[in-house]
Amino acid sequence: MSLQALFNDIPFVEELGIELTDVGDGHAEARLPLRDAHSSNPNARIAHGGVTYSLVDTVGGAAVVSLSERISPTVDMRIDYLAPATDDLRATAEVVRNGGSVAVVDVEVYDADDHHVASARGTYKTDGDGGQSPWTEGVDAESVEKLSD
Repeated sequence: MSLQALFNDIPFVEELGIELTDVGDGHAEARLPLRDAHSSNPNARIAHGGVTYSLVDTVGGAAVVSLSERISPTVDMRIDYLAPATDDLRATAEVVRNGGSVAVVDVEVYDADDHHVASARGTYKTDGDGGQSPWTEGVDAESVEKLSD
């Protein structure tokens, strides 16, 4: 299973409609078609902050996993919401440091009109658990070992 397919098959990612479109070498891109169900306002389409955060966390995690080649859960995420998101979203993530036990990634989010709607920096756990974690439960060992394929 490819890393892109692994992330696109996450039930929550599927539920929100996030699509990982590119991943590799510490970089990832994703898009999210904004739906009425994503809105924080019943009278207008404005993305709920949690929807934007979920996009950021997903694309950031994919960028990290492309280098760590391990399931790498989020340790911390800081996000700045710069403008209301009222249209489809796209996010790009770049790993800025890949250390022995954690990685740091920067993520930028834009809407369909190229408005910069959010910036984030996340920290992800990359090692130290011997490969055993709740995130690997039900995932065959071969898929976890071949995350970079």
